[in-house]
Amino acid sequence: MGYFFLYILFKQFKLILNSYNIVYQRNYIISINMPLKGLNVLEFSGLAPLPFVGSVLADFGANVTMVQKKEIFGVSELLNCGKKSICLNLKRPEGIQIVEKLCMDSDILLEPYRPNVMEKLKLGPDVLMAKNPRLIYARLNGYGSYGKYSQKAGHDINYVALSGLLSLYGSKDKKPIPPVNFSEFAGGSLVCIMGILMAVIERFKSGKGQVVDANITEGIAYTGSWLMASQNSFIWGQPKGQNLLDGGMHFYNTYETKDGKWMAVGALEPAFYKEFIEGLGLNIDDMPQISDFESKKEIIAKLFKEKTREEWCKIFDSKDACVTPVLELDEVDQYSHSLGRNSFIRKDNIVLPVPAPKLSVTPGILRKNQPIPTYGQHTSEILESIGYSHAEIIELLKNETVFEEPKSKI
Repeated sequence: MGYFFLYILFKQFKLILNSYNIVYQRNYIISINMPLKGLNVLEFSGLAPLPFVGSVLADFGANVTMVQKKEIFGVSELLNCGKKSICLNLKRPEGIQIVEKLCMDSDILLEPYRPNVMEKLKLGPDVLMAKNPRLIYARLNGYGSYGKYSQKAGHDINYVALSGLLSLYGSKDKKPIPPVNFSEFAGGSLVCIMGILMAVIERFKSGKGQVVDANITEGIAYTGSWLMASQNSFIWGQPKGQNLLDGGMHFYNTYETKDGKWMAVGALEPAFYKEFIEGLGLNIDDMPQISDFESKKEIIAKLFKEKTREEWCKIFDSKDACVTPVLELDEVDQYSHSLGRNSFIRKDNIVLPVPAPKLSVTPGILRKNQPIPTYGQHTSEILESIGYSHAEIIELLKNETVFEEPKSKI
């Protein structure tokens, strides 16, 4: 009887293990094989582009510690999930000493300020890299470390304007329309991350770190290299809104549907264009691709208004015509393709993309479903890890060199 009971217990235990196997694999096995595991990152808090750098590094396994000032929460806090926070008063010499000690254990430093701010604090790359030659010192700002605008404030619209690319956005004969915060994250954050990872690879050969000097204006211009190189070709040779890829053509455009939603058409190649025209119920002989663009836009726009977006999806899902729905942010995770790839998750009813790209052996894990640390939540823990005693930490808290809030913002 006892053996039978043990057998049943074993079977139940095995079922439980199997039911948790996926969770176990995702949260344990993957977590110890993440590509950036073991890299220690020290992030000086700033506006969203730099916290996004830290967020991506954390999603792929880096240990990210934020150096924060005592201040109110802002939008950038949404990018702080999965990080640790130490809150320092950098106007006090003890605060500077703490940063120096933290840098001795750091692989990467992320700094978002205007030029010379860190140098005035005696925390510039010359000082810190002399103490830790392996340190990769990454600077990300709007206009660069020197030049006419280097000390000026700016935002996404200003950077993409100076890059020259804003002149390409917008409809024919209309004012330029800025892309939604595109340049700060594509030309700023992701270009900065690319520089950091190249510096990490180079450090394996030389054993030494280097300064990664990234700025959003040059970064977005670089990501737009192909647009600039092709500006005198048939792709961008005409004024804004009259080109191949900016809404000038009837076969590369968006069209409103009967229910007030939209479809995106990218039927560039003749084979796709033929599928597109046939999907509309038209004869290809009556709708040649290269002629009468404006009149064809009107014909197609009228046709799209005759059916709902869902009805058009049913038609074009069975065709290779480069026609897709224009999805709203709150519905992308429910679309069949995204569902099949687990491309998104929801947190507090907000849809968030999972880390990209997907690595076959060491994929990232989204940290944005973890709690947001309060300012200085991990101050004592971090100070202890670099050798401060309990009595010394109490004194630093009393003289307001450091601050600590114990609870996470969920």
